[in-house]
Amino acid sequence: MKTILVTGGGGMIGDHLCSGFLKKGYEVVAVDRKTSSYNLNKAHFTFVQASPLDKDAYADTMLRYSPDIVIHMACTADNDLNNIITETELKENARCNEFIYQLALTCKVKQFILVSTTQVYQIPKTREPIHEDDFTKPVTNYAKLKTASEEALAEQIGRGKGILCAIIRLAPVYTKEYYNNLESKITDPKDNSKFIYRTGDYGFHMCCVHNFVDAMLNFAIEAEQNPNLAGVYNMADKNLTSASEIIDYMKTYHRLGIVLQRNAPNTSITAIRNLIDNKELKVNYRFLDFTKILNNTTFDITKISKFCSFRWNIHNTK
Repeated sequence: MKTILVTGGGGMIGDHLCSGFLKKGYEVVAVDRKTSSYNLNKAHFTFVQASPLDKDAYADTMLRYSPDIVIHMACTADNDLNNIITETELKENARCNEFIYQLALTCKVKQFILVSTTQVYQIPKTREPIHEDDFTKPVTNYAKLKTASEEALAEQIGRGKGILCAIIRLAPVYTKEYYNNLESKITDPKDNSKFIYRTGDYGFHMCCVHNFVDAMLNFAIEAEQNPNLAGVYNMADKNLTSASEIIDYMKTYHRLGIVLQRNAPNTSITAIRNLIDNKELKVNYRFLDFTKILNNTTFDITKISKFCSFRWNIHNTK
């Protein structure tokens, strides 16, 4: 029985990921700063409570269980971070990465998977899907945090040290009960009002958590036999989620209130520059970026499609 260690394993994404690996017969060890009852008392599951700076707790856990696979999600939005990312979180993440990467080398982990974010990419100049090798230009503090994690992984572990390293750039996630990211796409942070442009025919590339879990399970199995799977992968749903679909979903399953219809936003160069220079945009990873809202930005998910059937979407998520 192979052992997998999930950092940030007590958050929403971590709960579902650990559950998926348990069902596949793995020994699962979750480490997080906060507890969760989602997988407690399940066979072959161990939970260790530790903050991202508790080096000794991580060292004891990794040396005791000698994991074959590490999925690193500590300091990940929607898992164990708040909306606002400050310099404190940036520094905490850097220190956490440093000793976890070193422990992975010491324990001779076979696979190391870092969960990052699609926010690392720069604003696209065309309507072509964003590919894994496209330019990165992090603007928000959360994107900067994850970019630093990616760079540190390449520098400290890399491909030449016997560990298969993969980076999963994850789009904003949702489930039936976790709809924060969906709702944020139709919510003006200035006055918390709900709104829509035109008839809501524009969309966002999101990721159902269950698609993410499916991809991670199949990737881990395939990577046991194929070291060439190292690299960067975009992870999102097969299709865009339109603003109108989000409104229908929220009306059906959750409270929504009045939805306002607005004119198209100002996407002039001046408006874009003002948003990028806005302090709130740099620290709040859920800030509504009006420069992208009508772009229908998509991510090329060809690579991850080899491991995921994308059977989940906003209409059938559980």
